[in-house]
Amino acid sequence: SFSPLTFFLQGDDNLQAMLVGAMMRKIKSRNWKKQRYFKLEDDFMTIWYQSKKAGNVRSTFSVNDVEAVREGHQSEVLLSIADEFPPDRCFTLVFRGRRGNLDLVAESAEEAQSWIWGMRKLIENVENMGEREKLDQWIGEWFKKADKNNDGRMNFKEVQDLLKMMNVDMNEHHAHHLFTMADKSQSGTLENDEFVLFYKMLTQREDVLKVFQEYSVDGQKLSQSNLEDFLREEQLEGDDIQLHAKQLIECYEPSDKAKRMNAMTFDGFLMYLGSAEGSIFNPQQRGIFQDMTQPLCHYFISSSHNTYLMEDQLRGQSSVEGYIRALNRGCRCVEVDCWDGANGEPIVYHGHTFTSKILFKDVVSAVGNYAFKVSQYPVILSIENHCSVEQQRVMAHHLNHILGDRLLKTILDGKAPIRLPSPEDLKGKILVKAKKDGGLEQSLSGMVEDSLNGEVSDDDEAAEIDEDHPHHESIHCRLKSKQRLSKELSDCVVYCKSVHFTSFKHSRIHSKFYEVASFTESKARKHLRDAGAEFVHHNSRQLSRVYPSGFRTDSSNFNPQEMWNAGCQIVALNFQTAGEGMDVNDGLFSQNGCCGYVLKPSFMREADVRFDPEMPQKRDHYHPVVLTVQVISGQQLPKVNIKEDSIVDPLVRVEVHGVPMDQAKQETRYIENNGFNPMWYDTLHFTIHTPELAMVRFVVEDYDKTSKNDFVGQYTLPLSCMQQGYRHIHLLSKDGTSIPPSSLFVYLRIKHLE
Repeated sequence: SFSPLTFFLQGDDNLQAMLVGAMMRKIKSRNWKKQRYFKLEDDFMTIWYQSKKAGNVRSTFSVNDVEAVREGHQSEVLLSIADEFPPDRCFTLVFRGRRGNLDLVAESAEEAQSWIWGMRKLIENVENMGEREKLDQWIGEWFKKADKNNDGRMNFKEVQDLLKMMNVDMNEHHAHHLFTMADKSQSGTLENDEFVLFYKMLTQREDVLKVFQEYSVDGQKLSQSNLEDFLREEQLEGDDIQLHAKQLIECYEPSDKAKRMNAMTFDGFLMYLGSAEGSIFNPQQRGIFQDMTQPLCHYFISSSHNTYLMEDQLRGQSSVEGYIRALNRGCRCVEVDCWDGANGEPIVYHGHTFTSKILFKDVVSAVGNYAFKVSQYPVILSIENHCSVEQQRVMAHHLNHILGDRLLKTILDGKAPIRLPSPEDLKGKILVKAKKDGGLEQSLSGMVEDSLNGEVSDDDEAAEIDEDHPHHESIHCRLKSKQRLSKELSDCVVYCKSVHFTSFKHSRIHSKFYEVASFTESKARKHLRDAGAEFVHHNSRQLSRVYPSGFRTDSSNFNPQEMWNAGCQIVALNFQTAGEGMDVNDGLFSQNGCCGYVLKPSFMREADVRFDPEMPQKRDHYHPVVLTVQVISGQQLPKVNIKEDSIVDPLVRVEVHGVPMDQAKQETRYIENNGFNPMWYDTLHFTIHTPELAMVRFVVEDYDKTSKNDFVGQYTLPLSCMQQGYRHIHLLSKDGTSIPPSSLFVYLRIKHLE
């Protein structure tokens, strides 16, 4: 087998038990519980399962697709049957992207433990694989798919079918020629090693070879000084190039002989260009590299809208899973829509619609459990409160009781602050954003009146809801009345007091740094057009939240970029909906350790600097750049059309998202019938006026002259995180998950305009 079957996997008792397999119950709901036989295949990469009924098709999934294993009753489905099966027999497999969880109940606690620890070991093994092992494993997966009769060898007919599956349109003569060259044993079939050879001949990289030969003296290898020249002249590296060249040879060169000569063969060069260091994203900006000690309002904050919804806004499923998924993607501001529920327990759902309902306390528990799994920086609970005073008290009780000292209840140092604390100051804390009686000043002097007198005008809530529910005219009237606020809930709000926005002039004179106004996307757009520079200034001293219009009942998203252009920090998106909006959001927050906080450019943080996104050339230190992208080639693009014989006709679109003057899109031509190794060598140029705010999105589509092009893959990143020179772009699926080994190979230059 080709897979990296390390000794460490084969000697593991849990994995041995998984290889034997087990009968388990697959649970979809309280009423849907079916017996299935689950088994790990001997490639240590594939799990297959089938129902008891003979003749039923067996299903499989790859360990690659599993993100995590949760132990016990850690999903809504398993919680609903908690009275039937003890937690030590239950576990949940969580898949990458938007695929649903798999909830399982083992026959015994021991069996559950074997699968829980076995799966975790397999996931860890995948995460630790080197590039070469990943490639071998990928080849192995193709071999298994194509070896229809499972005899461990492949005849020419099976190879032809495989090429179709792999998106390769190759004439029979050429395919047969490669087949014969790979068939060293002349048996008329390809066995393991022969298939690897066939695959390597098939995937020869002429485009990379061209670059290699430009710098190689003998066409066989790069000496260390050849490699240094390449790093200096093409990759534009400045820091200790000699040391870096040495490290690259050490890390990526497979031949020990070449290593001893301090040289790199073509194989090593290809491994380097395919690695994280050879990718478009600068590895030094992957971890946390920004100053995290500035006030909260100086950061863009990854934020989710209607976090409880898994689908659309009218009939969709509400679920605690929505919170878990958002927090696990680095989201730092989640929304909780609270209404009075039965038995005195507040519920969360999209009011006045048919979406299902979940308990407020379950949401708070999920947030408590998952808030700091991927980031230590603070989480903001944005509470939209429609509850009676009695149930508000219950909400306050749950927040205090469940979150304990993670809930921020008082100002940090006991002194009257003059600005918001920083993400660093608030590490490990959960902040509540909601209405509050009085301000921080009164809280300090203990001046807040008793709960029953605390009244808060909910006009802004009414206005928001009016826009948020255009299909309900009556709500406006009903909510115009004053809503009473419980002192207990009011006391949970410290640095994020929700207020109604009047005007920028009013804010300049009256507003406090801890007040947060919310805008629908249309209101925010209007302010942006009418007073862009004032909006940016407003956001340099306090937080603003922008959320999608209520007309988006399909949970679609706007592009967050236009709101970031105004310095808005909490730009709330429907995380459950894939597409351009989430791609751009994921792109911005993929830097700085994916921690959910990205420092705004300095000209958006300083109160005395005037920046108008509509007129970027008017700011001090205006330095426009020209981005040149040569799209060279594509590698193994995924098949998008289900039709057996259809092959992709790919084109690449490069989009720049930024201030209005920078918004641009350009496309390469399309290549007919080649998703496997299309070559373009097309060059695109973009002038970018505000490079600090620009995001670049690469989209691959399957050209279709009669209808809309099909999406194939994409990758989005901030211009500021882009490495120059020859780079691979590892494409992501619609869901933002990786689809190895699909990639683009490009050449990039960023030049300052004099």
